Amino acid sequence: MLYTGTVDLPTGGTVQWQYALPAVAVFEQDWSEQSVALTALGHPVRLQILHEVLRGTNTVAALVESLETGTSGQMYHHLKELTATGWLASERRAVYEVPAARIVPLLAILVAAGTPG
Repeated sequence: MLYTGTVDLPTGGTVQWQYALPAVAVFEQDWSEQSVALTALGHPVRLQILHEVLRGTNTVAALVESLETGTSGQMYHHLKELTATGWLASERRAVYEVPAARIVPLLAILVAAGTPG
């Protein structure tokens, strides 16, 4: 299994990423271990947060204003889930980014989820 990508970010800059793992290793893994990371993506507000952060909206106040999804307390709840599972990182208080190593996997999951079977 190999996936690779070069992504020109909406905010400028480029992320390149590649990951390979033999298919036999994937079949031997305990897939339930990925459930927490996938569950974090299963909420529409969390996907909107990731989308907005990738487009340059990276503070709690700006996210609350742009998404109009509730209070800052509710936003922090979603941000906590996304940071705990590695989909977001925060180098400074209340400022978030999608780690470079998560951008291509996130986009690959979104493309795969939308691919008709």
